Amino acid sequence: MRMRGVLLSLAVIFVSATVTTARRRVNRAFLKMFQAEAAQSDPCHDDETDKPRQCVPDFVNAAYGVSVSASSTCGSPPSRHCYADNSVASSPFAGSSQVKEKCELCDASNPGQQHPSDFLTDLNNPNNVTCWNSEILAPNKEENVTLTLSLGKKYELTYISMQFCNQKPHSLAIYKSMDHGKSWQPFQYYSGNCRSVWDRDHRVTISRANEQEALCLDSHLQDGASSRVAFSTLADRPSAEDFENSPVLQDWVTATDIKIVFPAQHFKQPAPTRIESNAISVNQTEVDDTNAAASENDHAKNYISVSDLAIGGRCKCNGHASQCKFDKYGELACDCQHNTDGRECEKCKPFHFDRPWGRATSSAANECVPCSCNLHARRCRFNMELYRLSGGVSGGVCYKCRHNTAGRHCHYCKEGYFRNAEKPMTHKKACRPCNCHPVGSSGKICNQTNGQCPCKEGVTGTECNRCAKGYQQSGSPIAPCIKVPRSSGFSNYGRSATHHRGQSPTTAVEDSSAYARPQGDARAACAHCKKVKRKVNMRKYCKQDYVVLVTLLRQANSGSKWLKFQASIDSVFRRSAEARGLQQQGPIDVWIKRKDLECGCPKMRNRSTYLVLGQEASSRRAIVIKRKTVVLEWKEEWRRRMKRFQRRSRKYCPEK
Repeated sequence: MRMRGVLLSLAVIFVSATVTTARRRVNRAFLKMFQAEAAQSDPCHDDETDKPRQCVPDFVNAAYGVSVSASSTCGSPPSRHCYADNSVASSPFAGSSQVKEKCELCDASNPGQQHPSDFLTDLNNPNNVTCWNSEILAPNKEENVTLTLSLGKKYELTYISMQFCNQKPHSLAIYKSMDHGKSWQPFQYYSGNCRSVWDRDHRVTISRANEQEALCLDSHLQDGASSRVAFSTLADRPSAEDFENSPVLQDWVTATDIKIVFPAQHFKQPAPTRIESNAISVNQTEVDDTNAAASENDHAKNYISVSDLAIGGRCKCNGHASQCKFDKYGELACDCQHNTDGRECEKCKPFHFDRPWGRATSSAANECVPCSCNLHARRCRFNMELYRLSGGVSGGVCYKCRHNTAGRHCHYCKEGYFRNAEKPMTHKKACRPCNCHPVGSSGKICNQTNGQCPCKEGVTGTECNRCAKGYQQSGSPIAPCIKVPRSSGFSNYGRSATHHRGQSPTTAVEDSSAYARPQGDARAACAHCKKVKRKVNMRKYCKQDYVVLVTLLRQANSGSKWLKFQASIDSVFRRSAEARGLQQQGPIDVWIKRKDLECGCPKMRNRSTYLVLGQEASSRRAIVIKRKTVVLEWKEEWRRRMKRFQRRSRKYCPEK
């Protein structure tokens, strides 16, 4: 017994666990279903292809809840209105039948007896029909009765429908406006006599050449017609089957305002051979003059009464939005996608003009594409000619390229700048200035690739800021570098050196920087020359007894071991007590070993300026170039650095 009880308990527990697991599975599936519904994809984007697609707002009754302006409404003063108790009134068009009439009072001051225009666009309940009533129309009334409705923005309309509470009128017209009521265009005419009322032919044939022409019909007066008048905007239009590719029809169905006119001419229509009546008037032409006056009930039926006005369509967004909503200004506008902008998504967003704007279709979204400006511009425009030349790929032209760039895509550097190979084209420092020397270069425009400036004859360097080999500074802005003359002082001792090596004087080296440099086995004689670093720092500056700027004038004399030159001191950047005499007026002597000059350590030539950093200056006005003396060909851009060293030396290494 105990065993059976244990087994029974285990079975119950197993069944309970199974049921619980099954319930959890059902609950999870149930929740997943709602989560899938909540996570619906964007209607304007295809998740499968990850591309934009056409999207349109929902189809709505654009007139629902919208205020309607009526030129005539009953109730002021109160008036008596009569109507038939069924939908078929006694008329030659609907067949003759005896119907019972009812009369009621229209009083604007009594809420229960009002018939305002708001009843036109309220909820249409068949069990509780509410009607707008116009004033009683006198036989001699000349003014038209109009109903005007503003949709708030552009809509693409499919139909306009009116449900009448009494008999339908003999004539009416529907107008549309595309500019919020500033101008009106006929949409549709209705009349039993189109020529006399509207001065138009009945049912004109519509072709592709006149698809925006309004028709005049009498279908609302035919036998068996209901109390509703419905106008289809695309009926009888040849391009209706290809609507999305027909700009003419797209413009035809677009409207911002609707106006319905009940003409006064209706009351002046000549009577036919039989009595013709409708909801507006009852004409009696076969009665005697004694019975010309209408009875009180007949007069009370001369008014217009409409229970429902419906306008079906979609918010016009040109296929680039799935909904319309109110913006920050309280105006209804499309929630534009595909980089479009405007109340109807009728244009591209700023900076998205690389392709022309287009209405979205079922086959192409025609989204707007941003201009390719490499992050160097904030504005651009569209150029159709460039777009056609590119084969329909790109037509954007960038405005006001920044960061020294130029071109329709800001894709190259402007004049006076060259491409920085270390930065991508989208970087704000993608272009570097040429910095062409104003004297050494023949122009300010350098090579876009390597930054090479156009140099004058005898000038070299990327920025054209130094003389080439065999040239020296002339001081002329027209020809800043001229060839070194062969009869210079250095050439004399250069040629004498070549005689020792058995060379002809006419074959002496013309390069001023390599006069009489030993060749072949003689290079061992220059082994003592060391490469001098051209960089001068504060530590090297402080170690020197003097730092002066000198210009070699001419060679004074020559000996077997030493050469003497006359030079002028241009500036003194540092001097010790022993070097005070160097600052006196007049030329000084510069001594250099012939062997060192022939080996090019240092390289010196006449009429050139050098920065000399040396130690152990003699008390006399002379500079002796030794192996530890640093001689650098002067660059004017060094002057600011030397001035800075001179100021700092007062703190770190004051002059003795």
